[in-house]
This record gives sequence, C-alpha cells and structure tokens, in this order.
Amino acid sequence: MVKIFDTHTHLNDTPFAGQEASFVRHAAALGVVKLANVGSNQTLNEGALRLAAEFPNAYAIIGWHPDDAKDYDTAAAAWLRANCQRPKVVAIGEIGLDYHWDASPRPVQRQVFAAQLALAKALDLPVSIHSRDALADTYAILAAAQLPPQRIIMHSFNATPEWVPQFLDLGAYLSFSGVITFKNAAYLRESLAQVPLDRLLVETDAPYLTPMPHRGQQNEPGYTRYVAAGIAQTLDLPLATIAQQTYRNALRVFGLEDSE
Repeated sequence: MVKIFDTHTHLNDTPFAGQEASFVRHAAALGVVKLANVGSNQTLNEGALRLAAEFPNAYAIIGWHPDDAKDYDTAAAAWLRANCQRPKVVAIGEIGLDYHWDASPRPVQRQVFAAQLALAKALDLPVSIHSRDALADTYAILAAAQLPPQRIIMHSFNATPEWVPQFLDLGAYLSFSGVITFKNAAYLRESLAQVPLDRLLVETDAPYLTPMPHRGQQNEPGYTRYVAAGIAQTLDLPLATIAQQTYRNALRVFGLEDSE
C-alpha cells in the first residue's frame, strides 16, 4: 500500500462542511494517509486548526491569503504569531501574491506577504506560497526574505520551465496539483521534468483543480493519488516511487515523524 501526503487541501472550506470524516476515510482508502488543511483568512484558519485537533493525520497551515491581505491588521498578526506555535501547525500559508483577482491592493499584498515571511523566518516555519500572475514579484520578495533552504513550498506550481531553476535556487520545494494531469499542461510537464525528486511535493488544492480522471467533479484529498500517478507517468517512474519520495519530502519540510 502506497503512502501519500496531500500537502495542500481545504477540508476546512464550505463544500466539505459536516462531511470531513468521510473524506478523510476515503483518502486513506486511496493511500492518502496524511493531509495539511490550509487557511487563508480568520475563518478558514480556525477551521484548519479545528480539523487538526479532530483528526490525528491532519495538520494545519495558517496565514492570510493575498485576497485577504487587506484584512491583515495588528490583531491578525498577533493571532497568527500565537497560533503558529500550536503543535500541529506545520507552516504559514497560503501567503503570496494574486494579481489575477486583485482582491487586495497590490502594495498591500506585497507588504502583508513580506510581513508573514518575516514571521515564518522568526519562528523557523516553512511557508506555502500562492502566486497567480505574479511570479516575478513573488520571486523577488522571496529572495529578499532570505529564508533558510527547504522552507519554501511553491503551492500548485504552475510556471513555465525557465522559472524552475530560479525557485530551486531559493531552496524551494515545488508542489504539483491536478493541473499536471490536464491535457493542455504540456508546459508544466516540461517544468516537472526539471525538478529533482527530493524537491517534489504533491497536493490536491481540493475542492479545486480536480485531476484526471475525475476532472469536472469536486476535488478531494484522496485524489492526490491521481496527481502522484500523473507525475509518475510523466517521469516514467512507478507510482510507488513518487509516493514514497513525496511523502518523505513532506515529512522533512513540515518537520514531522512518520507515525504510519
């Protein structure tokens, strides 16, 4: 039986409300034995903490998403600092820049991103990075933050091949979602081919970005198996190899022991 770690999912989001236990069970049946629920604002952060307390194999990533950066005030910063020190909080995220929706002013996004990176550095926590239509600024702010190696996770990495060595040079892990299985994502499979196996992570970003063969349906943590299978097919490696390596990588970046 393979063991897979969904490093970025959202069972704390509305589509899963009241059904979290059944989705955790289904994930386990598909070999997805650990998962990290990711927040983006006060409500979803609190949901991630609640699920981490409820499920032994669930962890929390908390932070203020760029869409919610406009709400990151002194009280939010104090709350984040305090709750990052809970034992099952494994990273700060998802944080970064989103120039597609521009739900928060871009200068505010950049300021809040830098502030949360500084907090992560102070607390020696990894960060889960959201970057949409903003790779150049995302890279520049990450480079300026000077986080230690193996502290950056590029969540749902979706960049063309020329960006791969730049983020690898920052010591980042590149996390691939269901997009890697999409027919129109040949550019991303070219990017994947450049990633060393020890820098590779898998995720669902559920309920979004459902992988083949379930594209068009609501995503769920168990479908990380299909992400891993898509990566294995692209790299012409066994699924077990990708599962084992990405599981080991997730434990390393989150500072966890293997209790399975």
